[in-house]
Amino acid sequence: MTKKDILEIKRRYKKESHNFTRIAGCYVDNEKNKVLSFGESPLELEDEEFFKYLDIANKCLSGKLGNNILQLPFPTDEVMNGEKYSLLTQLKVTGLKDETVLDDFFDNVIENYQITGNFLIILFNDVYDIPMKTSDNIETGESEDVFDYILCAICPVNLSKSALGYREDENRIGALLRNWTVAPVESAFMFPSFSERNADVNTVTVYTKNPKAPHKEFWENGLHAESRLTSTEKKNAFAGMIEKSVGSDSDESKETIFNIADSLSGFIDKRKEDLPDDTEVGINGQDVEDICVSAGVPEQKAERIKERFNDYFEGSPDAPVADELLDSRLLKDQDLHHEKAALQREVASLNKKLEETGIISTDGKSSDIYVKVPEDRQDDVTTAFVDGEKCLIIPLDPSDTATVNGEERLL
Repeated sequence: MTKKDILEIKRRYKKESHNFTRIAGCYVDNEKNKVLSFGESPLELEDEEFFKYLDIANKCLSGKLGNNILQLPFPTDEVMNGEKYSLLTQLKVTGLKDETVLDDFFDNVIENYQITGNFLIILFNDVYDIPMKTSDNIETGESEDVFDYILCAICPVNLSKSALGYREDENRIGALLRNWTVAPVESAFMFPSFSERNADVNTVTVYTKNPKAPHKEFWENGLHAESRLTSTEKKNAFAGMIEKSVGSDSDESKETIFNIADSLSGFIDKRKEDLPDDTEVGINGQDVEDICVSAGVPEQKAERIKERFNDYFEGSPDAPVADELLDSRLLKDQDLHHEKAALQREVASLNKKLEETGIISTDGKSSDIYVKVPEDRQDDVTTAFVDGEKCLIIPLDPSDTATVNGEERLL
């Protein structure tokens, strides 16, 4: 499934161009009880309500492919005889109109989706007449095939915050009623997937709002699909491998981590020069070792990072591409780190010059008045009372000039 495939489906999620045949759902409380189940045609909904459902549908296919959106394969035996796969197929075939099938699916989600608090399960059935396209990507107006699929969204439902407001029925300011509000989509899936402009019945496309901690328990137990790592999980795993070898607390280890990110960025840029546009850059354990060595990591530690990388990723369907390992924030932090270090060096240099000129002492204390005279005339500087005022006395030659607060004075 490509970004182009996703956009082809999403572009139809509009009031005037959608083809949703039915919407069904189930509201579940924090004790896993089904409070409400419903099913209706989109044509029965008021515009304001339907637009809210369209927003939810759009969110189910949003974010970055490989990070928020992943295409998960079903094991062969699940496709052939699996109970979960059969349930998904029945949902699609019945068009979300069979209450028994819907109840079985809602029970499946309630049992296998780990969430604290109330939540809402929403199902959409959509039928897309796939238009034929010419070799130059122009639609002919004729239908090539039909893509019949279901879209499922799982949304937390939260109690609104207490607040003061205008109570119109009583014509006064008072506490507003707190309501249960549907929050943004937390997890979603589309079955079957839409890949290369056709239905891929061997995979399911899943969405996660939080790529750091997706609901894999539902992917594996609720859908019986093969789980995959998000790009964020791969990047965090790689960062952990590096920190185990070089540390993360000292300034030296932080500098090394910055250098590895910079070296990885250079590796990607160089490899892309020899690849067609939009081609992803592959990376293996030896590449990782070379990148670490070029960043100043001792060879023994670099080899250990390579071993951890191979143990975790080699031969796995979760093997990353190079861009998935690059933390762009580290590159920005590196620039800030270098700017800060340069400023610190500049301040230290200025302090040293101020100490040498006597403007500040070595302990950092400063005086109210600063006097700089040639060394051979230091002993001539004295204090005396003039007209009852204590004064600083500096003998002057006829040719002497003086600068006071940056302004030259003729004496």
